[in-house]
Amino acid sequence: MIAHGSAPLIEGLLEAVCIVDAATLEVLYANQAATALLAQERSALVGRPATEVFDTLEDAAFWKDAVDGTAQPIRSMSRLVRADGTVLHVERCIESAEWVPHGPVWVVGMVDRTQQRKAEDELETLIAELRATLESTADGILVCALDGTMRAFNRRFAQMWEIPKSMLMQRDDVALHALLASQVEDSAEYLQRLAEINASIASEATDMLLLRSGRLLQRTVLPQFSRGRIIGRVFSFHDITERAAAEKGLRLAAKVFESCPDAVFITDAHHRIVSVNPACCKLTRHEHEVLVGLSAIDLFEERDAGRLFTEVQKSWQASGFWEGEVWHRRGDGSNCPVRLSWVVLRGPAGEVVQTIGFFRDLSGQRAAQQRIEDLAYSDVLTGLPNRLLLSRRVDRVLQLRGDAPAPFAILFVDLDRFKNINDSLGHQFGDRVLVKVADRIKSCLRLADTLARLGGDEFVIHLHNADAPSAEVVAQRIIEALAQPFMLDDMRFSVSCSIGVALHPQDGLTLDDLVRHADTAMFRVKEHGRGSYRFYQPQMNANLLARMQMDHAMRQALEHQRFRLHYQPQIDMRSGELVGVEALIRWTDPELGSVSPGVFIPLAEESGFIIAIGAWVLEEAVRQGALWQQSGTPVPVSVNVSALQFRQPDFVERVATAIRVSGLDARLLELELTESILVQGADEALLRLDALANLGVRLAIDDFGTGYSSLAYLKKFPIHRLKIDQSFVRGLPDDESDRAIVTAMISMGHALRFEMVAEGVETHAQRDCLHDLNCNLFQGYLCAPGMPAEDLTVRMQNQPFMPPRH
Repeated sequence: MIAHGSAPLIEGLLEAVCIVDAATLEVLYANQAATALLAQERSALVGRPATEVFDTLEDAAFWKDAVDGTAQPIRSMSRLVRADGTVLHVERCIESAEWVPHGPVWVVGMVDRTQQRKAEDELETLIAELRATLESTADGILVCALDGTMRAFNRRFAQMWEIPKSMLMQRDDVALHALLASQVEDSAEYLQRLAEINASIASEATDMLLLRSGRLLQRTVLPQFSRGRIIGRVFSFHDITERAAAEKGLRLAAKVFESCPDAVFITDAHHRIVSVNPACCKLTRHEHEVLVGLSAIDLFEERDAGRLFTEVQKSWQASGFWEGEVWHRRGDGSNCPVRLSWVVLRGPAGEVVQTIGFFRDLSGQRAAQQRIEDLAYSDVLTGLPNRLLLSRRVDRVLQLRGDAPAPFAILFVDLDRFKNINDSLGHQFGDRVLVKVADRIKSCLRLADTLARLGGDEFVIHLHNADAPSAEVVAQRIIEALAQPFMLDDMRFSVSCSIGVALHPQDGLTLDDLVRHADTAMFRVKEHGRGSYRFYQPQMNANLLARMQMDHAMRQALEHQRFRLHYQPQIDMRSGELVGVEALIRWTDPELGSVSPGVFIPLAEESGFIIAIGAWVLEEAVRQGALWQQSGTPVPVSVNVSALQFRQPDFVERVATAIRVSGLDARLLELELTESILVQGADEALLRLDALANLGVRLAIDDFGTGYSSLAYLKKFPIHRLKIDQSFVRGLPDDESDRAIVTAMISMGHALRFEMVAEGVETHAQRDCLHDLNCNLFQGYLCAPGMPAEDLTVRMQNQPFMPPRH
């Protein structure tokens, strides 16, 4: 029963639904999904006969029965022709119902299965093409699972092996395998060879099978791969009966013998060599005359010889051949691994007539395998285990312990400021440093521990059976070891590191979790000064997530223009007049609210996004300065420049472009630089500062006294102002230490002919003290905080900003 008020419910269904009057067969209702499926407006459907909307033969029969009252509900696949002529394949269900208060109705539900039908058709076509390809090959093909179950074979295979129709109609893998073995001339050898092939999952093999029918088949076995793993084997059988007959004859046999790339020797019944091919002379490094007459056993290492011949004879008795890897002693005394296949030929009475041996040098293969393993499991530069080998070792520890927790520690070691070594001394020098660092870290560990290199200057350590105190001792030992001076190319230098520690099982059950958590702990060490270690704490992940969210929001803020500039007045100490403004960035986020620059600026500097933010601040501040200049009230604008932004190769060009595009007088732009810019790369910094000064831009040192500037450098730079950090102003006038420091700064600044600007002035007492110390300018809340450009423009009309100080 369907209530009349249930239309909203039906409308919300993903399934297309039409309701048809049981008496008139007119469409009473169609939901939105039905109008979309039928490609018709609802107004075009409602009122139409169902026989027009659903017009297949099956539908016609159903609606006829519906009129006669004999119709039964149906559920089937059907074709549906839409109004635009396209044809859909739908799963259709028609059932009777009561629609209150209307009465009996038929409910037609439809689901579009067109794409599913298309995929099924494409799959059937692909399978048919693959089956046709399999059947069209001239070789017999058999596909088996790893357990020997026969998955598929083609008609040519059935013909070659003369498989009865009864076995083709009703598959019996055991009987079919038995049939194959019974048709081979030497069933025991066939079964043993098949067992050897099955024993090696990835084996590839080629051999000959002589059937009792006289047919000679060349069998090739290859592993079958799916999604990177072996799921079975493919046996290919090529009928070479005619080719083998054509190759009969001593001349052809001799040619094959001479040209065979494998070393081949033939012995008499007493196992004395009677003939060898050129490849045998080359591999053994013996002349032909030396080899002929030797016992074949003498070709192989003495430590293998006695055991070897005993095994060979046992194998000859069982299968007529022996195959394995042994050591061969060459004529020059060197040894090499070889793969030896040794076949015995018997006479009518079973006596040994001859033996034939084939062997191949495995030295290159062994070396290649070793090289592959080295590349797969070790770091090329340091020779340390890589992440893959570390993972295997940790997995082995976890498997051996089973359900019992295995206490161990993972240390994530990252060298501090290693980039400076690469940048200043080159990557080759840096690589040599990494090798020495690896050796020194390794000296701090036990044999049971594993030191792995992840890449770059990142190392991971697995401390076996280690608890927190043990991990702490090792971490401290590594830090102290690396702190000892290094010597390379007569150069002494030091390396420090930051270490994060995660403990199993409390900090994670898998290596991936432990490495990630140790990395997080190491990152916290970097944040708090480097050169130390920390243990992982769950709160660290929450902090990291918050930083990621902040970083994303910060990038979105720049893209969506959520940053704003406020301008803080800079006031002449004596006259109280406005002499400049400092541009201060402000950010209000829809979700985070007002975000302090002290929070997001350090994050931007760490991620490098400060370059993009700094570029925006520069352009916006220059644009606003140009507007004040054009309005007849020019005011110098100071812009803070980060060290990373200053070091960009195009920084000077960006400043010049901003000035040129805006039309701002360059003398109205002041760039505030940190002391670190002057110390790091002083020669390059001097070139850039001179270039900026030549543009007419004024330069100031921000937060003076908090860094490590050198007076020798400072006097060379074209600096105009020094800004006294507010941390020194805050204690004035009462703190004697602050007063002494500020006095010295102002005296030194004036001696170097710099203007002195005090930041963070909040009280009249601070201003009076700075005035008495002969400071030139000040800024701070005593006058005004940073304010929007519009508000500052209004304040400019009221000069002076502060009462003059006499």
